[in-house]
Amino acid sequence: MAKEPLYIVLLGPPGSGKGTQAQCLQDMLGLIHVASGDLFRQHFKNKTALGKIAKTYVERGELVPDDITIQMVVDRLIKPDCERSGAILDGFPRTVNQAKSLATALKTYNYKLNSVILFNIAKKTIIKRLTGRRICLIFDRVYHIHHNPPQQANVCDVDQGQLYQRSDDKPDTVLNRLNVYQENTQPLVDYYKKKNLLLSINSDQPIKTVTNLLHELITENKVK
Repeated sequence: MAKEPLYIVLLGPPGSGKGTQAQCLQDMLGLIHVASGDLFRQHFKNKTALGKIAKTYVERGELVPDDITIQMVVDRLIKPDCERSGAILDGFPRTVNQAKSLATALKTYNYKLNSVILFNIAKKTIIKRLTGRRICLIFDRVYHIHHNPPQQANVCDVDQGQLYQRSDDKPDTVLNRLNVYQENTQPLVDYYKKKNLLLSINSDQPIKTVTNLLHELITENKVK
């Protein structure tokens, strides 16, 4: 009998470590990492109609409208690899409307959301994480001026590509992103709490510590 797909949402503010931990969970559980940010960048790179619209919102540090985000994510979830194993959703849903649309989409395929893991972290830590991030222009390798600096300032160690700061990682935009997150996502936290799907983890800790805590949440049958 085929194993039933597992769908987990990682919920938390920008810079809380969701992307890093999603990669760890992908390796542990064999699930597909579906990050709304990656989907947006793919659409930006391919200059799709959805991508062009979404980019105008991202560059202002605003949330992309629900209908655009939902279409991107659901199109990814119905690919064969996700249907086979399930997915770790990172950065989606961000609103109650998106959560309801996700539940409807999964129900269409006789699947359901198994759990939502909330990443708690101090605002000052997020600001330091995001404003210090630098990306290689050539292959998108990620550096950090405090935690993972390149050997030569603003130059990638591997391919000598120029490093840049994403427009949504600039201080003013980061603050706006956090304010938008708080305003829009708190109702989502309450929504999932009422559904008895919400678990919580302190992500303001070393990466390995957070990974171990996530593993415990899952292996102790707390993911329904």
